[in-house]
Amino acid sequence: MRARPIIVTTLAAALLLTACGSDGSDSGNSGNKNSGSSGHSEGKDTGSSACTIGDVEIQVGPANTAPAAGDTGNVPVTLTNRGAACTLEGFPAVSLSAGGTTATVPEDRTAEPQRLTLAEDGTASFTLTYVRGKEEDARSLAATSLRIGLPGADDSRDFEWSYGPVQGRRDASDPDASVTAFQQAGD
Repeated sequence: MRARPIIVTTLAAALLLTACGSDGSDSGNSGNKNSGSSGHSEGKDTGSSACTIGDVEIQVGPANTAPAAGDTGNVPVTLTNRGAACTLEGFPAVSLSAGGTTATVPEDRTAEPQRLTLAEDGTASFTLTYVRGKEEDARSLAATSLRIGLPGADDSRDFEWSYGPVQGRRDASDPDASVTAFQQAGD
């Protein structure tokens, strides 16, 4: 009979200790990889500004290209921060262009976007998924250019699109494509 009160007391003490720090003040689960020796959160980068296109290196691909009309392809995009710590929150602004037609690629809302903090040389990624269209079809966008912008910033950068035409849902200005939210890439 004595074992039961000791177990209950031990469990209660463990729960109380687990509850300490659950307010997020210094729980060590912030994802911040600062290696400072202080247990305080003075080095927290919660005040970092939005990442800008001029401070990140962007790599488009290698892609899992859709081989034929109606097939789905994926184009991974990796960003590497080359400046001071900055944040990414939400979705990238992505559009495809062909001649005088520009089509905005919609966001894939299947996952909730996270707020990511990128230290210098930190990386994040997103994926553009598209359905390949038929060559010379009025509903397909014969894309030649991919434009990428970051949330909270006004500038963007253009890249060559070499993955074939993109099928339109209704027409060429409504691409059957989507972009995911930013995800933390590797350690």
